[in-house]
Amino acid sequence: MTWWKRPVHRPWRESVGGWQSCHFRVIRYAAYRPLVTKFLLSLHVLVAIVAVGPVTVAASMFPPGARRALADPGDPRAAETLRLLHRICRVYAGVGIAVPVLGMATALSMGVLNDTWLVVSMVLTGVAAAVLLALVLPRQEELLEAVDAGGAAEADSAIGTSTGAGTSAGVAVSARLTVRLAMFTGVFNLLWATVTILMIVRPGSTTGA
Repeated sequence: MTWWKRPVHRPWRESVGGWQSCHFRVIRYAAYRPLVTKFLLSLHVLVAIVAVGPVTVAASMFPPGARRALADPGDPRAAETLRLLHRICRVYAGVGIAVPVLGMATALSMGVLNDTWLVVSMVLTGVAAAVLLALVLPRQEELLEAVDAGGAAEADSAIGTSTGAGTSAGVAVSARLTVRLAMFTGVFNLLWATVTILMIVRPGSTTGA
């Protein structure tokens, strides 16, 4: 090309090599990465509030509700309240699976997947899930069965076919079970509170996302 000819301006995709085109695509993705991180973080927090919040509240209300239902086996509203609280715990426990999944995606986007605070949070989340599934929900079901049995015994006593000694012993055992359930529920809530604090404080983290 001689010096007096005007240069032809070509699009950047045609004027650069293949490796340079890939470099431009990486830069363009990096520009959108903070937006993706903020979106995932917002979704993670919203799902945690919507899913874990009802479980902690309903699980905390269950033991005193069970004691009231056991003290008055003939009250149908107390038994219905217990069933509703147990249903809330079961349903939202299933929805809560999305919380660690979104948390992992957010951590991967932030580049903090190997940070100590995140590893500790994931371990505590797994322990909290194990406490809920193995200790809290099964004992809620046992107390529901005890309340139903107490209601049936109350109905039998109304027609004179029930033994009062057996009913009293069952109520005493169930009352002790509510104490253990309250303890396990407190452990579950404490674990989630610790995870929440770690997610907010992020000790040792250098990210500001």
